[in-house]
Amino acid sequence: MSDTLFTKIINREIPADIIYEDDIALAFKDINPQAPVHFLVIPKKPIATINDISEEDRIAVGHLSFVAAKVAKEMGFAEEGYRTVMNCNEFGGQTVYHIHLHVLAGKLLGWPPYTNKPKTLE
Repeated sequence: MSDTLFTKIINREIPADIIYEDDIALAFKDINPQAPVHFLVIPKKPIATINDISEEDRIAVGHLSFVAAKVAKEMGFAEEGYRTVMNCNEFGGQTVYHIHLHVLAGKLLGWPPYTNKPKTLE
């Protein structure tokens, strides 16, 4: 897998507003927020898509949810509520091929999440 935008953030080759870091994961604010609070939690190990998660990645991938909940509590919106989303491949809305957990909060989030007409498999 080639270097992605997220690999460059992990390596500090490009700046990001980092809000959490440990040996396994990194969390930073989204540069195009879709809610008043919108950050991403990524594994430091590059994994392109959900489909590429291996048996050995289970703990690291589960850790992303742990980090999301920890940061939500620290930022004070855990009890109010938030959404986590992980997209997979083009039709799932994935644009950076390094898995990442979106965390969105700070407003009432509707369902379905998108109002634009989606592409179809034709």
